[in-house]
Amino acid sequence: MSGERLIYLPLGGAGEIGMNAYVYGYGPKGRERLILVDLGVAFPDMDTSPGVDLVLPDISWLAKNINRLEAIFITHAHEDHIGALAHLWPSLRKPIYARTFTATIGRLKFEEAGLPKDAITTVAARPHVIEAGPFKVQFVPVSHSIPESAALIIDTPAGRIIHSGDFKRDATPIVGEGWDDALMQQIAAERPVKALMCDSTNVFSLHEGRSESTLKGPIAELIKSASGMVVATTFASNVARLKTLAEAGHAAGRTVCLLGRAMKRMVSAAEESGVLPQFPRTVTAEEAAEVPRRNLMLIVTGSQGERRAASAQLSRGKYLGLEMKEGDMFLFSSKTIPGNEKEVGRVINAMSAIGVDIVEDSGGKYHVSGHANRPDLEHVHRLFLPDMLLPMHGEHRHLREHVRIAHEAGIAAAVATNGMMMDISGDFPQLAEQIEASRTYLDGSVLVGSMDGVVRDRIRMALNGKVMVTVILDENDQPLGEAWVELMGLPANGKGGRPLAETLEADLTEFLESSGKKILTNDDKMDEALRRIVRQVAMEEIGKKPEVTVVISRLAME
Repeated sequence: MSGERLIYLPLGGAGEIGMNAYVYGYGPKGRERLILVDLGVAFPDMDTSPGVDLVLPDISWLAKNINRLEAIFITHAHEDHIGALAHLWPSLRKPIYARTFTATIGRLKFEEAGLPKDAITTVAARPHVIEAGPFKVQFVPVSHSIPESAALIIDTPAGRIIHSGDFKRDATPIVGEGWDDALMQQIAAERPVKALMCDSTNVFSLHEGRSESTLKGPIAELIKSASGMVVATTFASNVARLKTLAEAGHAAGRTVCLLGRAMKRMVSAAEESGVLPQFPRTVTAEEAAEVPRRNLMLIVTGSQGERRAASAQLSRGKYLGLEMKEGDMFLFSSKTIPGNEKEVGRVINAMSAIGVDIVEDSGGKYHVSGHANRPDLEHVHRLFLPDMLLPMHGEHRHLREHVRIAHEAGIAAAVATNGMMMDISGDFPQLAEQIEASRTYLDGSVLVGSMDGVVRDRIRMALNGKVMVTVILDENDQPLGEAWVELMGLPANGKGGRPLAETLEADLTEFLESSGKKILTNDDKMDEALRRIVRQVAMEEIGKKPEVTVVISRLAME
């Protein structure tokens, strides 16, 4: 190949669940033409990113090499694959390709952000081919927990790559296309698969995955057995599950109401794109309020305990005129994503206090995963027989286990986490370069880098509190009155019940009055000294070293 190489670079989604973003490149070293697959978000937590709205991939490396980027391909419309697109596309401004349902969701996001909707091109499934520089890309239908998910065939001069996207082996998924073994065998027979980049989410689940269609009977029986109002929650994007729940409600003689903007948007997009020909009839919240409780079923957002979603709002009281009462039933037709247990538990406990009967899905009766389990992954390995495997979409332990399974099957494999540029030109994946790949935060309406210090300072203030010190000096550089302090997030009193603010002010004033011109004429030295005093005194008085801001004002000579 005379100096040309094939590279793979995850910028998100490898070593974590969420925030998927994967770069492929082909060409001379350092000048490869590039494509980007997916651009998703992860969700913040109060421990590591307090106050943050969304966590996005760090695309600074890609932005620096923007002239090499040919196109962006989105495999499906889950937020962890498409959620960052509208936020980060203005830094990339390259053509976007997606299937109909995914493109519909993407255009809605672009419209809200004031971006050009024609940047997103709707493409047909295989055998349609999109050419982007040296890459020829096909979208291959796969089943998942959202309509029109796709794996990608990425053909390059150095060989064929299969990017699995998120998938499961479900031939009867209710909505959208099923998994097709014959199609995958045909793809494998066309051209040897050089590399398989494969979903690793359920690598530790040892039983074969179950079809979405197996839930219809159990859910219908459960709803039929309920006496009070029935409320069910699931992932808003799982259109097939929404259909199953709504049909079960109708079969039990109940009026069905959808609550939650995200849920309504997904159903609307599915109908608009033709993947959901007919969703069961639903009523508005106002109409639902007039229906007798025993005849009503609500399908609501908030399966992960999100505070502003319908589930959490119902657990705290009335929501849009609707209220849960003793004897009602609440069904979680979903799995709690690791990290969300506390929020979900809060909703469950609040509903339990009302007297609501909670039905969780710990036994898998009312929920099936949208990801392939270990036996399904091994089946896919055998179907494609790739020269090498690079696991993705998983925490480090998932990736490592997936590599172990590949090695047992005689497939070359390696763990590649975010920022590891892998050379996959040869027979084995090799680390070519380590790229800085941290994360970007959407903080309110502003994007900030994880290294900018904004979130770090917020965490420090949350842990240690804050003190603001104000000092005024006259035209002769002498203290004018005493220093004064404001406390934030700190106890009012220190040792012996003494007011902390007064103790700090006394020590600071004493220092200022005893300082010479060398200190009083130098703002930097004074700032440093005052900070040190505040932290020392606070440590003695309350056992904390707070964040300190010093404001020095000087009166000008007339």
